[in-house]
Amino acid sequence: MRRHAVNSDNVAHAIQLALAPVFLLTGIGAILNVMAARLARIIDRGRQLTEGPIAHQPQYGDAVHAELLSLECRRHLASSAITAITLAALLVCTVIAALFLEVLLQIALSWVLSIVFMSATMALVVGLALFLREVHLATRTVRIPVPQRGM
Repeated sequence: MRRHAVNSDNVAHAIQLALAPVFLLTGIGAILNVMAARLARIIDRGRQLTEGPIAHQPQYGDAVHAELLSLECRRHLASSAITAITLAALLVCTVIAALFLEVLLQIALSWVLSIVFMSATMALVVGLALFLREVHLATRTVRIPVPQRGM
């Protein structure tokens, strides 16, 4: 069986097909940036509580402990979300590579592409759900006191 030479129209078509996943990668990168910033803030707040002067004042012991527990839960959720979103990005990169392999090797990889892309989508859904859970936990545990106006 003789293979046909890779034609430039096929490569151009592969590039066109790869554009949508590349734009998806751009969005995933932006999401990862936001998640990493949230994780950094969680870690910074934990360090502030454990290493700052308030950590050694017994009257704040229960409040500090409760906040540290919340921060640890949030840290775990944010870290898991970053892992899931990063997995989604890696799977999207695999889709892009497979698109070009399909053209260069002239083999049908449609079923592989479908499975890998669906897996990327599911990893993205899981990551976003974990991120949403972390945001809800943060808004539930942090209360901003608003002074009442005098009449």
